Amino acid sequence: MKTPPIKRNKNIQVLSREHHHGLLLCWKIKEGKKRAVDPRRIVAYINFFWDNHLKNHFKEEEDLLFSLVEDNLCTIGFSQHKNIRSLLERVNESPDNLDAFIEHLEAHIRFEERELFPHLEQILTDQQLLEIGSALEASHEVPFIDNYQDEFWKN
Repeated sequence: MKTPPIKRNKNIQVLSREHHHGLLLCWKIKEGKKRAVDPRRIVAYINFFWDNHLKNHFKEEEDLLFSLVEDNLCTIGFSQHKNIRSLLERVNESPDNLDAFIEHLEAHIRFEERELFPHLEQILTDQQLLEIGSALEASHEVPFIDNYQDEFWKN
């Protein structure tokens, strides 16, 4: 049975759309591995994606969402971000860490979508969500563009 789409508060929908791109990053890595692409090409893309998308996404979540609520779920969110940053360093040291990176990033995205975001939507006030939405709107004037030239996942 297919899971119905999650109805996300309009003020944080942009973050959910970015989660889709994060899951697509994981898929591209898996495709590259299946196709026996040189791991250096895959790592180069991960670093591009981090520098151009994921780093800012994490910062926005931490500054605009997690820091507003001091509870266990937000602590888990912070901790998972820290772990993914550490895994990125390990991937840069050795591509042997690609599977761990994929596993943790996918699990983190699913945690945020299925647990953390619904939790925050319930406990943040309408005013807080509106302020978050305004901040995200101001920082996302340009739509998501993944203009990486080496489409190794298609080879």
